[in-house]
Amino acid sequence: MKEIFLFFIIISLFSCSNPADKTQALQNRIDSLENKLAHAYKPGLGEFMSSIQVHHAKLWFAGQNQNWQLAAFEIDEIKEALEDIPLYCADRPEVQQLGMINPAIDSISNAINTKNQPRFKNSFVLLTATCNNCHHTTNHAFNVIKIPDTPPFSNQDFKAAR
Repeated sequence: MKEIFLFFIIISLFSCSNPADKTQALQNRIDSLENKLAHAYKPGLGEFMSSIQVHHAKLWFAGQNQNWQLAAFEIDEIKEALEDIPLYCADRPEVQQLGMINPAIDSISNAINTKNQPRFKNSFVLLTATCNNCHHTTNHAFNVIKIPDTPPFSNQDFKAAR
């Protein structure tokens, strides 16, 4: 019986490692993960705005061709980018002005949902003007957005599929 007890004590001693070693290993892992996180790709405000500009242009041509399914897709892409901006660019003061776009987004979404082309055109003008107002408010007035006159991609047909 003594031998069994002694055996368990010896096993216990060998199985116990230094808690300081475990703590240091965990700290090293935390430091490594924090370093990876600090150097992970994070899109900047310019990347989001460039994406929105492409979807803005595609939205126009979809609406002009009454391709309401594509128009709904494009406005959703714009909404998605606008929702992501505060997550990735919270340190940018311009983010505080993003809410000004919401009435224009709502207006054009309604026009798309009701498939109302005259309202779509008016809402698109409002959307474009609101973009420029935001740029002006945030000291980016040099970045003027306009209603596109040529499709952004030559390899996309903006007409609705029949």
